[in-house]
Amino acid sequence: MPYEVPPLPYDYKALEPHIDEQTMRLHHDKHHQAYVDNANKALAGTEWEDRPVEQVLANLEILPEDIRSAVRNNAGGHANHSLFWEIMSPDGGGEPSGSLADAIANTFDSVDGLKKDLIDTGVKRFGSGWSWLVYDGTGLAVYSTANQDSPISSSDVPLLGIDVWEHAYYLKYQNRRPEYLEAWWNVVNWDAVQKRFESADK
Repeated sequence: MPYEVPPLPYDYKALEPHIDEQTMRLHHDKHHQAYVDNANKALAGTEWEDRPVEQVLANLEILPEDIRSAVRNNAGGHANHSLFWEIMSPDGGGEPSGSLADAIANTFDSVDGLKKDLIDTGVKRFGSGWSWLVYDGTGLAVYSTANQDSPISSSDVPLLGIDVWEHAYYLKYQNRRPEYLEAWWNVVNWDAVQKRFESADK
């Protein structure tokens, strides 16, 4: 069945003052919808049109060459944004707990160490892209991807991704990407990230 934009699990204004209502409306209803529409168009009539987006992104190299770039960009945009809405919450912020907290301490020394790495990675991403915390099969890792490239295409499991395209922050923060990245931690949904980690670390 064709991809669909998942509904937000909270109101458009629920993440204020850190992420404003107008940005959320445009980001979710317009940008994400465009990725879905273009991904469905690219996959229509192929053997891949009813496959889960994760399966499609994990097999980009065997997709027909004439649709590969469109699928990479737009199915990637759909997967990345679907995760993004899920890992934010109006009740977010604070610190992780349980096995995720232990893994973060073992890899980055502290939550502050993880935040620093993710912020630095996001600030240094030239142009548009994402800053990621992933499970790479053996443990946690941080890196960035360009455009709408997904860690799934590198056989990694995305646990947390921060959108650093200008459409994610420009209305409120203008060119101040570092300020947006610092503020974003006030809305992180650690419970959702923990569930993704538990599922990946089996």
